[in-house]
Amino acid sequence: MDIKVSFGLRVRELRKAKGISQEGLAFDADIDRTYMNSVENGHRNISIRNIEKILKALDIPFSDFFNSSQFQ
Repeated sequence: MDIKVSFGLRVRELRKAKGISQEGLAFDADIDRTYMNSVENGHRNISIRNIEKILKALDIPFSDFFNSSQFQ
């Protein structure tokens, strides 16, 4: 699976598990909602800076985020 798709699926999984809307996550991460949509759909080659923003908004460390079967 493409890394962009894997990343987006993981973001969506964690966002939904926390009961956060896509718009709410985008707001918390200081990222445009349309950008967040393209990230979750695997259409965005996301920068490390924006990865950091999203993971902070999800309150999850890098190691926990990437410790998933989607990245094996």
